[in-house]
Amino acid sequence: MIPDLCISGVFVPGLLGGAFIALVTTVALLRLLTALGAWRVFSIRPLVELAVFTILFSLLAQGLSTIGSLP
Repeated sequence: MIPDLCISGVFVPGLLGGAFIALVTTVALLRLLTALGAWRVFSIRPLVELAVFTILFSLLAQGLSTIGSLP
């Protein structure tokens, strides 16, 4: 189970925090790909953006779910 986050007394679902972290990381990675000129390799840019976000979010969700579990 993914733990909730407490921000100034307001409980926020853990997945929302993970989604925000994944979004910020995705934007940074996409800017890096733009700076390197790597977009010429891909034909459908929005699909790549969605795939990068999905991969990062799933990795974060998998990592967040193991934080609260006992070894």
